[in-house]
Amino acid sequence: MGVEKMKTGLCISIVALVLFSGTPALAEKTLVESPAAPKAIGPYSQAIQSGKLVFVSGSLPFDPAGKIDYSKQDVSAQTKRVIDNIALELSAANLTLDDVVSATVYVTDVDDFPAVNTVYASYFHPPYPARAFVQVAKLLRGAKVEISVIAAKK
Repeated sequence: MGVEKMKTGLCISIVALVLFSGTPALAEKTLVESPAAPKAIGPYSQAIQSGKLVFVSGSLPFDPAGKIDYSKQDVSAQTKRVIDNIALELSAANLTLDDVVSATVYVTDVDDFPAVNTVYASYFHPPYPARAFVQVAKLLRGAKVEISVIAAKK
């Protein structure tokens, strides 16, 4: 057998192994939804469980009861509301913030880093989740912060 045929056979074997090994990428998707958290405002889910991972969509500072307009409040108040909303969504999957392994924080002003970080640190405990902190041009409904997380079931 020639080297090229061996390489082709090896590639096909690797692809088959990946496709049929039951990797998390191929795990079923299960809807995770909390009636206590703000409803999705578009064609997406609050969260999806796939294997042992729970992927929580970007959470904005929306009041679940619809009584408080957080867009008028400072970034600290918005960050608290966002993380409280995430906790509500995680609880629907029987998880807590301590189960979060990764977070992505989006802000409209990177100078809000100290304020967001102070609130964030009051909710999460060592070992802290891996995290990215990104400035964006604009967020929905005048929000100053949005956070998405991935949590892992034990």
